Amino acid sequence: MCLLAVLYRLVPESPILVAANREEYYDRPAHSPSIQSGKPRVLCGLDQRVGGTWLGVNQHGLFVGMCVRRAPVDPLGLRSRGLLAREVLRASSARKGVDKAMEELTSNRYEPLNLIVCDSESGWVVHSDTEQEVLPLEDGLNIIGNQNLNDPADERVRLAHRLLTLQMLDSPVKFLAVASKVFARTPTPGGRPSMIVRGPDYGTVSSTLIALSPKPRDAIFQYATGAPDEAKYEDYSPLLRDILSRGLREARSKSKAN
Repeated sequence: MCLLAVLYRLVPESPILVAANREEYYDRPAHSPSIQSGKPRVLCGLDQRVGGTWLGVNQHGLFVGMCVRRAPVDPLGLRSRGLLAREVLRASSARKGVDKAMEELTSNRYEPLNLIVCDSESGWVVHSDTEQEVLPLEDGLNIIGNQNLNDPADERVRLAHRLLTLQMLDSPVKFLAVASKVFARTPTPGGRPSMIVRGPDYGTVSSTLIALSPKPRDAIFQYATGAPDEAKYEDYSPLLRDILSRGLREARSKSKAN
């Protein structure tokens, strides 16, 4: 499971704003976000077991986020969905990323997943279990968990949407401030939906806040190693700005060469 919110193309200075909580088994360790080797440069965390990721940004300003999808599929023999996310993060655009995802999903058997792929030009969501469905990401607030995008039957999605729309999120600073509180909402008694999941062997293991802007120097990447009601967000923005600046320089050089 996980919970992922993307405020898409609503704030001009930050067309992609992200808040995400990741849930996983506590005994499945992961590396904190770092710049991965190879091209394009990618900033993401890595699952130590298989080397996949759940969320990342590449130097082209492409964001990829992954959630577990609830589906009656036998997981035996299926490829880790985190490896698909790493494959998609190699794309130079969201459109090419979705094409890569569909190519992989039709040629390999992956665990059921929900995938959000977006840049400043286009955004997409992929639902995949026994079949695949690709839908455009709507401008505005998009929230996904382990069912469909903005699913009215998902109580966590409904709660997150209500809490994130209590205020006008008209700047990256306001979005990140509000989202950091919403996604740190602690479990409540009675089994009611909450942003934080805390079980005996499974629960919220990390949280991420991202603001992608046309100017690399304005980009923000904050990461909490642990549930954000207990762990502080650490600033990884310099790493994000570094890869985005590299991508901008390479794009300009390519444009001049042509």
